[in-house]
Amino acid sequence: MFPIVTWIHRYNFQWLVRDLIAGATVGVVIVPQSMGYAKLAMLSPQYGLYTAFVGLCVYCLFATSKDISIGPTAVMSLLVGQTVTRVTTEYPSITGPQVAVVLSLMTGIIAMFIGLVRLGILVDFIPAPAIAGFMTGSAITITIGQCPKLFGIKGINTQDSAYLIFGNFFKNLPNTQVDVAFGLTGLLWLYGIRFACQKLTTRYPKYEKHLFYFSIMRNGILVIFGTLIAFLINIGKTTSPISILKTVPAGFQAMHVPVLTTELISAIASSLPSAVIILILEHVAIAKSFGRINDYQINPDQEIIAIGFTNIWAAFFGAYPSTGSFSRTAIKARSGVKTPIAGIFSALVVLLALYALTPAFYFIPDATLSAVVIHAVADLVSGPAYIKRLAKVSLWELFVFVAAVLITFFTSVEYGIYVSLGLSIVILLFRIARPRFWGLGRVPLSTSTGSNTSQKVQESEEIQKYLYVPTNHPSLGPLVEDLPAGILMCRIEESVTYPNSSFISDKIITYAKQNTRRHGAVISKGDRAWNDDADPVKEAARSQLPILHALIIDFSSVNRLDSSGLQSIADAKNTLNRYSGHDVEFHFTNLVQPSIRRSLIVAGFGNQIRLDGSSNGEHTQNVHQEILPVVPASKDGPRQRPAEDRRAKAGNGNGDVEDVLEVYEKNGEDFKSSVDTQSISTGRSIPIPKDRYPFFHWSSDEAVLAATRTLAFRNDTSEPESPKL
Repeated sequence: MFPIVTWIHRYNFQWLVRDLIAGATVGVVIVPQSMGYAKLAMLSPQYGLYTAFVGLCVYCLFATSKDISIGPTAVMSLLVGQTVTRVTTEYPSITGPQVAVVLSLMTGIIAMFIGLVRLGILVDFIPAPAIAGFMTGSAITITIGQCPKLFGIKGINTQDSAYLIFGNFFKNLPNTQVDVAFGLTGLLWLYGIRFACQKLTTRYPKYEKHLFYFSIMRNGILVIFGTLIAFLINIGKTTSPISILKTVPAGFQAMHVPVLTTELISAIASSLPSAVIILILEHVAIAKSFGRINDYQINPDQEIIAIGFTNIWAAFFGAYPSTGSFSRTAIKARSGVKTPIAGIFSALVVLLALYALTPAFYFIPDATLSAVVIHAVADLVSGPAYIKRLAKVSLWELFVFVAAVLITFFTSVEYGIYVSLGLSIVILLFRIARPRFWGLGRVPLSTSTGSNTSQKVQESEEIQKYLYVPTNHPSLGPLVEDLPAGILMCRIEESVTYPNSSFISDKIITYAKQNTRRHGAVISKGDRAWNDDADPVKEAARSQLPILHALIIDFSSVNRLDSSGLQSIADAKNTLNRYSGHDVEFHFTNLVQPSIRRSLIVAGFGNQIRLDGSSNGEHTQNVHQEILPVVPASKDGPRQRPAEDRRAKAGNGNGDVEDVLEVYEKNGEDFKSSVDTQSISTGRSIPIPKDRYPFFHWSSDEAVLAATRTLAFRNDTSEPESPKL
């Protein structure tokens, strides 16, 4: 709860100096920014200073990040401004500061609860492109909303949707006032100093520190000179020719216990989810980012507790919701901060501004503050380079990003958040429910000498190694070879669970039927089942295809197999058994999870004693095996023996696997020693261990080898001579 106790006893003078420099640097930046953000939140400038002070003071007690700077941010201020405008319009008796205070208190309580019950894992369900999308949309909206103030144009509602503000701005452009001189000059100064310092740093590296601190001071210098010029312009005038900040009360004038009423809570309730999402996402994303950059780890749950407590405490000072700021955090990190105590020194700068400098704030031009805000939010925009990289990585995530930007631009930041999060969850669920399924072929690799180490046969053989890739691989496609006739291999690129179990079962069945033919003669129309839509003409044309003998499933990407997934594989096997006219072998490779292996054994896939419940060696088509039946089997129907019972009767000589065992015994060989426990060694590698179950394999080559041998026995031929695998 209080990470500060783990390091405060090691605090030293060197850390103090670094923290003092970093804290003072951030303090100079946060004072003008916080007043500009307060105007964006439709509040008086002092509320931005209250918000900055409390966030900087309290956070250090709970922090696990040394770099984060807590205070008012652009996106949160925009959301607060939209909420204040909506609530004060619907409820004239409620004031803007009341809305802001209760919003801070309620978001703090919710965030505190999420952190205490350790639900920070929920943040991991929101992808970075979704965050970047609504942040970019919000930054564009803020920039457009500040343009009327930058040009001194009045009469435009800056809380409307961005496209409306954009249209009204150009419609009223002829009404531009003298404020534009302060606004455009301020932007030129801010960007000019930034780029000049970057160029000079590249040319004169030894002055990097000096140039960095001068660059950071550009906000303060702009406000000082803008205020001085505005003061000179207003000497001897009763009415100011430009829009200025005017009176900013000194000290903490809004400290009180928050007043909660049902009307007020119900008025802000619709904004609470989006406010909490912004509060947590923005903070945790920035903390993780700078933790990676500076090589330390943060605790998301603890950070959520910190941000929750900060906003609860801030409500008693009259502040509005605050969270981590990207621009100020970057400045703090570049300034060489060592511990979170640097926030205390930033808070002292804000305190100085509140008690000593408020008379000087009177003449700060609004256009100058708008320039500061526009310059600050520009860093939140993800540019063309980001979009280009994202398009190469994932078109789905690009879609989420673009949707978030457009929805925020044409509606509000709330809808932008909801749409981006909703799309991200839908895409995540779709990927789980519709995973990639690949039919695999093989590409020959080097031939190496291995040893067949059975108990009765000791011989050396050359083993051809293969790389197993999708048959439509973009670069290896021309080199891909088919597996031996009657043997297929596929790969499932996701855990097999209840959302995708039916889809995977259908994919397995379709893949097998596309590459093999039905057993026996073509069925006449009269004998065909009512639900069998196969075309007899097409079936006759497929007579050259082999009958399916074995299906090898690569489980390397399967991390979980639940009961529905297990049943779907059993259903696929039963269907392919009927289609092929005999028991099809299902081999499994790369079973890395013991729980998956155990589930397959429970279902009878380890020895594959008939899954259809037959016991006389003949295929029974009318009995369907349920592994974990939802509805108990009828006591009037044929009894279905569990897989464990059937596996216990493995010595009866029934079924294809038992026939293979008998052939080995007749030939004087042990099935397990020659197939199941065989080890393959290549070059300098160690022998690959064999699973005790003959249908579980550590390598795909081993699975193909086992299936090829049993295929030979099924065709009543002798064991093939040293298969080239």
